[in-house]
Amino acid sequence: MTSPDRYGVWAPEPENVRLVVDGTEHPLTRGDDGWWTTDDVLPVVGARYGFRVDGDDAVRPDPRSRFQPEGVHGPSEVVDPERFRWTDDAWTGRPARGGVIYEMHIGTYTPEGTLDAAAAKLEHLVELGVEFVELLPVNGVNGEWNWGYDGVAWYAVHAPYGGPDAYDRFVDRAHALGLGVIQDVVYNHLGPSGNYLPLYGPYLVQGLANTWGDSVNVEEPEVRRYVLDNVRMWFRDHHVDGLRLDAVHAIRDTTRPHILAEMASETDAFSSFTGKPLSLIAESDLNDPVMFRPREAAGYGLAGQWSDDFHHAVHVAVTGETNGYYADFAPLTALAKVLDQGFFHDGTWSSFRGKRHGRPIDRGTSPTTALVVANQNHDQIGNRAAGDRLAATVSDEGLVIAAALTLLGPFTPMLFMGEEFAATTPWQFFTSHPEPELGKVTAEGRIKEFAEHGWDESTVPDPQDPTTFTNSKLDWSDVDSERGARILNAYRVLVALRRTDEAFVDHRYEANAVRFSEDERWLVLTRGLLGPTAAPVHVVVNLSDDPAEVPLVGATGEVLFSFGDADFDTDGVRFAGRGLVVVR
Repeated sequence: MTSPDRYGVWAPEPENVRLVVDGTEHPLTRGDDGWWTTDDVLPVVGARYGFRVDGDDAVRPDPRSRFQPEGVHGPSEVVDPERFRWTDDAWTGRPARGGVIYEMHIGTYTPEGTLDAAAAKLEHLVELGVEFVELLPVNGVNGEWNWGYDGVAWYAVHAPYGGPDAYDRFVDRAHALGLGVIQDVVYNHLGPSGNYLPLYGPYLVQGLANTWGDSVNVEEPEVRRYVLDNVRMWFRDHHVDGLRLDAVHAIRDTTRPHILAEMASETDAFSSFTGKPLSLIAESDLNDPVMFRPREAAGYGLAGQWSDDFHHAVHVAVTGETNGYYADFAPLTALAKVLDQGFFHDGTWSSFRGKRHGRPIDRGTSPTTALVVANQNHDQIGNRAAGDRLAATVSDEGLVIAAALTLLGPFTPMLFMGEEFAATTPWQFFTSHPEPELGKVTAEGRIKEFAEHGWDESTVPDPQDPTTFTNSKLDWSDVDSERGARILNAYRVLVALRRTDEAFVDHRYEANAVRFSEDERWLVLTRGLLGPTAAPVHVVVNLSDDPAEVPLVGATGEVLFSFGDADFDTDGVRFAGRGLVVVR
């Protein structure tokens, strides 16, 4: 629909398009711009509708449908975008840069797997101290459960989650509790089932595929507007505070300005209109600071981007895994470089890619917080054969070291749901394609992918098996277990330190320093070097199970937090084994 007051659909290629509302067909008139409209029948909230294209008698969903109550193959439902009675007028928002983000999948966050159930547990995040909740994609997707990245109805909220009304209730509740909301959106491809866009027009570039399917034709003006209008919809109609843009390296755009820069420009304009900070964060495999460089300096002007380099460096440091893309991060030098310079691959050789990769960050103009970092996220856990979390193989000390480097480091930290209490449940790749053949292809492709990387095929769960989904749901009794409570307390202390200590709010690269011993496997991250009054804070970690003595110069002796068997005196920190000390 183009508006709540008129039915319409952009379909420049068909010879005939007919509107069907609650079973009754109505003719449409085509304009010179390729839009088919009618003034003979007006939209009524709750009406079910769709379009018949050329000689096809099937009723297809609206590409801009706000709700698909019967799934992505069923009719669309008329929704009034202004129906919801918001109570968040007092919410002033905050920039995403520097905030603590919590990544959540609605279907597995609670036993019910709905937006309303997740909203009822948001107090947990308030007590944890995070500032944003980031939702994995919630747009319409085939089947009951899915990660969300196979979505096809970009304007609709997945019906099993509760639809658009439940989504707005979630955002409204989050704002009432002082939490911002970031929504994960996918503009680089569409899912394999329920994608009817090609029936209407040139939404995809045929034959130009990325990893997941045909590329979206963002160089076509109306398709570009389709994407940009979707960006605006989340901010205007659903009151979200930011968008996480999935795999932007897979978006092909040779026009200028690049569509990412145009997204940022329109987001900034709407932010100025509302008076509230709005943020765009890219997932990019390019390691190119063009993503967050200001548009005035020929960048795209996004708030930031995810940093896989940080994850890989921390993961290797606490697990010792060096297979696949972890190989380059084996030496502690890699972690030190990431903490000091942001990217590890900044023009260096990537053995996994077989070529040089990345570009250096201009440390003088880019804040450290332009990089969003995590020691666990949905991709890095879910793309392991068994979907095992760090807690399955790493000691408590290792978990807290990873958390400290994430939360007390200079970047924008993100947590993955459950890591804060050492969740015992895995996070696995799951789908529920109703089409048997598609389900079979998905399962076989998953096994083949892991076999090529040397994983044991027997450990790869069938994504179509319902237990793969249910096994991935958080078990909230973990919070009350001895281990869960211990780790949760550590996370709460670390988040509080980040929010209350001056040393952790200086986001200049020059305000940090890193020292380490490759042989002894210890590292010291010093924060707040440029602070005008308070002394710097040293985050001291021993990554080895062996004892270590870490020298410190100029520390005052105020221990802010410690985890593991360690002692501090004026000479430094003595560890009996793996552990962490945060000292001023």
